[in-house]
Amino acid sequence: MASKCYCLTSPPAEGNRNKIAADSLANALKAKPAPFYDNKFASRIKVGNFDDDFPKIKECDWIIEVVVERLDIKKQIYEKVEQFRSKGSLVTSNTSGIPIHLMAEGRSEDFKKHFCGTHFFNPVRYMRLFEVIPTADTDPEVTAFFMEYGDVHLGKQTVLCKDTPAFIANRVGVYAMAKIFQLTHELGLGIDTADALTGPAIGRPKTGTFRLADLVGMDTAVHVINGMKQNCPDDEQISKMEVPKFLNFLVENKFFGNKSGQGFYKKTAEKDAKGRPVVQALNLNTWNTPFRKKKNSPFSTR
Repeated sequence: MASKCYCLTSPPAEGNRNKIAADSLANALKAKPAPFYDNKFASRIKVGNFDDDFPKIKECDWIIEVVVERLDIKKQIYEKVEQFRSKGSLVTSNTSGIPIHLMAEGRSEDFKKHFCGTHFFNPVRYMRLFEVIPTADTDPEVTAFFMEYGDVHLGKQTVLCKDTPAFIANRVGVYAMAKIFQLTHELGLGIDTADALTGPAIGRPKTGTFRLADLVGMDTAVHVINGMKQNCPDDEQISKMEVPKFLNFLVENKFFGNKSGQGFYKKTAEKDAKGRPVVQALNLNTWNTPFRKKKNSPFSTR
């Protein structure tokens, strides 16, 4: 594998054309939990943008697509990838649930042969699961490579998945998230209470459900829920899932979660008695005047 990594994003409308990618890298260096084992490793990442730097993917052995969860946009990206990739280079998608074979439609035989899904989970450094999703056209040697590479070199619990909507983890997890959204609202619980009930108390990460949605991103959550409903018409449980109004409210206002600075939770400049930032939580009943201060929550910001 190449020792350097390119991070490409769409350029902003004006100003520094690499600003979005550069800001994302700078924010990653300050993020908690730390995404880098050593912040010096950030020097291995070269930022760029789709308009100016796409040809650089010719130098890459493995090209990973992580754009928004929309099939039309992903297919546009792959059309451009095919223009510049080197023959035999690996191309994978980190999609959370779009069927992999749909993204490869219209691509060349060499592209399809070297294409599959490689689904990491956030935060990538700490979440062990790694799903590998080949299509009927994926070369078995490519699948075998990713299974070994994920296990031996990335230290992941690498799982081979069928190319079904949302694969394994999200087929279960997104349904559970949507159901908890529904029940939290119906039972009149605060989201911090729901997170306490659906975190370590039942053997799950301390993010619980709503903090996990902030980590994943509201836009991604909505796309995956809708994608599962569209692609699993005969699943009676999934067919009953609905995107709640409060989730649509957050997306419409671009409150995407951690990546936008607020979502179900919002860290403020105000400090508590111990000098920690005060965190506000969305009130699901009055989301048009969205945030209330959390009280007696086990998730005070440290």
